[in-house]
Amino acid sequence: MSKSILNLQSLENKQILTLTPPHTGLSLQGTLQIPGDKSISHRALMLGAMAEGETIIEGLLLGEDPHSTANCFRAMGAQISPLNSQKVTVQGIGLGQLQEPSEVLDAGNSGTTMRLMLGLLASHPHRLFCVTGDASLRSRPMSRVIQPLQEMGAQIWGRNNNRLAPLAVQGQTLKPIHYRSPIASAQVKSCILLAGLMTEGETTVTEPALSRDHSERMLQGFGATLKIDPTTHSVTVVGYPKLIGQKVIVPGDISSAAFWLVAASIVEESELLIENVGVNPTRTGILEALEMMEANITLENKRVITGEPVADLRVKSSRLKACTIEGEIIPRLIDEIPILAVAALFAEGKTIIKDAAELRVKESDRLAVIASQLGKMGATITELPDGLEIIGGNPLNGAEVDSCSDHRIAMSLAIAALNAKGKTIINGAEAAAISYPEFVGSLEKIIP
Repeated sequence: MSKSILNLQSLENKQILTLTPPHTGLSLQGTLQIPGDKSISHRALMLGAMAEGETIIEGLLLGEDPHSTANCFRAMGAQISPLNSQKVTVQGIGLGQLQEPSEVLDAGNSGTTMRLMLGLLASHPHRLFCVTGDASLRSRPMSRVIQPLQEMGAQIWGRNNNRLAPLAVQGQTLKPIHYRSPIASAQVKSCILLAGLMTEGETTVTEPALSRDHSERMLQGFGATLKIDPTTHSVTVVGYPKLIGQKVIVPGDISSAAFWLVAASIVEESELLIENVGVNPTRTGILEALEMMEANITLENKRVITGEPVADLRVKSSRLKACTIEGEIIPRLIDEIPILAVAALFAEGKTIIKDAAELRVKESDRLAVIASQLGKMGATITELPDGLEIIGGNPLNGAEVDSCSDHRIAMSLAIAALNAKGKTIINGAEAAAISYPEFVGSLEKIIP
């Protein structure tokens, strides 16, 4: 790879990624293996810790967020091997056996770690837990999980009238509820289901739309009894199951694959094969959206691995068309909206994204940040209260931009830079390590 195209500079704990694409002739070619699915990695570590016996996890994401989950559960008694290889072992301590930690549990930047873990902590009577995170996580709303847990009898205290971390949790014997969630959120659903594991009777969550169902699939795989009603978007867990350690093979994360799907679509004469990607129907909104934009993507070698659908994705460059993305598809592509905004810049016409206000309370306010940073590159993009309006077809120019410490913003800006004229400097590129530690290496691999 020519250093004139890509350069990564490290300064203490910060990284600056510079991309200077050639005026003509750039194409992306090759085969990629992407990191393990972040959502599945978190859940495998947590359920492995709560199960009896040994859990073996292959393909675990080795990013910063799963490290936070592993460290929290080690502090509560689980034995988890170092997260430095694609094979991790967890010696479970059994349901209800989490120990009161001698230290504050640090979830780092991981909202999944904090929100899901709260369901387990709240349901462990006679134990006190304190949970915190980095500055970003301490600013994100926790009331969406605290409120239903309090309805179950949980005692949780935090800043801003129990809305923000740090949080103190006094474990209790909880009561089952039927919670009708105002939002479709896998984190809310999973938190309540995990609390329901140690709650006598049946605990039910009903959502307005279907959110990702990795928790349901994995809970059943570990031995929990669930009742699922797809017509009402409801799931019920029966309390006190016997969870048994399992072998879990984590597929590649479709949220990480999304960057390469868009990159190959917008860079002329490109073709990429992305192997071993999880294509769970609750996560394939990105494929449906790109299909609406007339991207050239095919699924090959479809199979099921440890309960999760998997396929290889082949993507070729194409002339994208604008579309409107809204409604029930949004929960199934919420994490991919920043990179979809990049795709829309190179689509013919006006793309509108709506019903995505949830993005304002992610690692950053992703609607504001992606609009402002792409705007620096000359994008015609308007921030809406719950989405974006993007005019495609206008050329981008290299600029100095910032990830705002958000991994998905950092990688989206890098993909946009491939089709920009001149040099783009991305400050805060280290944020990509949250979910894709080898992002720059993957980019190097596909640039001839």
